[in-house]
Amino acid sequence: MVIIASSVFIYYILSSPCLILRNGDTGKVLAVYSLTMGEEFAVTFVHSVNQTPVTDVYRIDNNTIYVVRTIYYSFGAGVQTKIEEGQTLEYGADGSMIVSGFQRPVNNLSYIVGTISDHILEIDGKSVSLRKLCGRNSTVRFSWERRLLIIKPGKGVLPLEIRL
Repeated sequence: MVIIASSVFIYYILSSPCLILRNGDTGKVLAVYSLTMGEEFAVTFVHSVNQTPVTDVYRIDNNTIYVVRTIYYSFGAGVQTKIEEGQTLEYGADGSMIVSGFQRPVNNLSYIVGTISDHILEIDGKSVSLRKLCGRNSTVRFSWERRLLIIKPGKGVLPLEIRL
C-alpha cells in the first residue's frame, strides 16, 4: 500500500497536466502542450458555408475540456442563431459575435483539418497550424492528461511521451 501511495505521489510531483493532440485514426501523439486547470485554448477555422472565421474557445475545469464560448462574424448554416438559457451574446470591437455561457463538457473533442482553409490552435500565446502539424483532411483528437516531465538542454522542462 505504501509503495502504491509513494508511486502516485512521485508521479504527481514529476508530471504536468497537458493538452495532448493525437491523430484521430492511429492515436499517434502529434503534440503535447503544458496546460493547467483553468487555462484556455482555442481553435479557429473558416466556416465552409459562410466563409468567415469561427473560433471555439475551450477551458480546462474539473479535469475535463469544456467549450466556454464561440466567436463568429456572420450567421449561416451550422452557426448558432439562437441564444439558449444561461448564454449571452456580446459584440466585439471588430464586429464579431461572441456567444458565451456554455460551460459544456466535451468528452471527445476532435476536428477534421481543412483541405481548403487551415485550422489554427491558439495556445499559450502561440498559433499552431493544424494543417502543418497533422496534414489536410486528418482528424485530430484533443485530450487533457498528465505527462511525466523531462529536462532537455536548451529547451527546459518538457512533458515526456510514454508509450506502453
